[in-house]
This record gives sequence, structure tokens and C-alpha cells, in this order.
Amino acid sequence: MEVKNFLANASSLMAANRERLIDLDSVVGDGDLGLTMSDGFKAAYESIKQSDEKDVGKLFYTAGKAMSVAVPSTMGTLMASGLMQVGKTFKGKTSVQKEEYVALFESFFDGVSNRGKAKVGEKTFLDGLYPSIVAMKEAVASGLDAKNIAAAGAVAAQDGFESTQGMLAVHGRAATRGEASRALLDPGAAVAALMMEAFASSLQDC
Repeated sequence: MEVKNFLANASSLMAANRERLIDLDSVVGDGDLGLTMSDGFKAAYESIKQSDEKDVGKLFYTAGKAMSVAVPSTMGTLMASGLMQVGKTFKGKTSVQKEEYVALFESFFDGVSNRGKAKVGEKTFLDGLYPSIVAMKEAVASGLDAKNIAAAGAVAAQDGFESTQGMLAVHGRAATRGEASRALLDPGAAVAALMMEAFASSLQDC
């Protein structure tokens, strides 16, 4: 797993889906999610693109700090917190093995959850990421290779995003809609699906 490749793909995917994220967020938020995520992941990637650093943890932490400065909005801060938590967990490591993919994204999950105080089932980013972690854990247990572990995670994240339709929103502006929020898809979970797609793509490129 190559950190730069992952963040390069994430940056590209967020930029390519900027208008889609804006449209999703315009229904439940202030419509800036596409700009926040495209700018944020671009800043994260740019901060390490030319780095000679071998420490995986330091790369993720640097990327997270750069994102927090570039996009100090709610969602930008949450994603930055995820990246920085991964940085703390993987400090001192110079590689990430397939058996560690689960730990990597569990760390990201914890960083976001601890900062935002959300839980699975509350119609947020976590509802896209959590199914991905579960699927990767099962894929590792089944002895699948790195590419298929990541691919399983990407599929599950997309399914998780789609499953947010029907959930009751607990946080943000969407929560003010009450029961009407159930009909909407969560834009944060869409970000999780894109992030996991980027992760899977980065391994296919290897």
C-alpha cells in the first residue's frame, strides 16, 4: 500500500465528483462539500507529493495537517482528524501490509468518530466507512489478496452509502428535517465511498 498513490487517487476522485457532492450536499447542507473535499484532498496529496519521508505515519499525519489548514470546515476537520489518527497509529512503520488495512481504516474511523461524536446508524460518513471495514476484515480472514481486500471494501462502502437512504439523520442540517431526512442519501457517506474507491484503485495500479 503506497500512501502517495492512495492520496493522489483520492484527490483525483474528489475533484471528478465535485459537482455530484455539491448536488448531494445542497439538499441537506450548505452545498460546499464538493469544494471542501476536492480542495482538502488536493492539499493533503500536495503536502506529501515531493516528500522523501518513508514513515507511513508521518506521511498521513502531514497530509492531515495540510487538509486541516486548507479546509477548516466541519467535514474538512473530520477528514483531517481521520488522516492524523492514522498517522499516530502507523507512526514508525515504513509499509502497510494487507492484514493492516483494517487497522488503518479503523484508525480513520476513530479519528472521525472521536472528533464528530457520531455513531454508526446516524446517517453520516461513518455509515459508508464502517461496512467497508467489516468487509475488509472478512476478506482478510478469507485469505484474499491485497487488491481483492481493498475491492471488497470499496463495494461495501458504496453499499453503505446507498443504505443511508432510509436512515434518520441525527447531525447537521439534515437532522432538522426529522422524518423527511429518511428519503435522502447522506453526502458524507458518499465521500467515504469515494475514498474507499480511491484506495482500491491505488492497489490496482500497483
